[in-house]
Amino acid sequence: MRMTLAAAAIAAGTLVAGTALPALAYDGTKCKAAGDCWEPKPGFPDKIAGTKYDPKHDPKELNKQADSIKAMEERNRKRVEAFKRTGRFEYDVTKLASQ
Repeated sequence: MRMTLAAAAIAAGTLVAGTALPALAYDGTKCKAAGDCWEPKPGFPDKIAGTKYDPKHDPKELNKQADSIKAMEERNRKRVEAFKRTGRFEYDVTKLASQ
């Protein structure tokens, strides 16, 4: 009997919480379109470049991943060439130079 009451109480609580949460969401009084209700805070600029909100990314930091991918492809090219030449796959590229 206690388990049935506990289960019923949990189910009722879940039902109430499930219906109450959407009421706490943004009410959409100034939505541009359905579901597009984002508004900037007062004082947020229309154009971000050159303001204090501009992240000013360093080009060297942005190119790090591209450079590492190029280096990876070069290592893989060396591994494939060595495999075609010897018939044995060697993961360590430093060992390939000594062959």
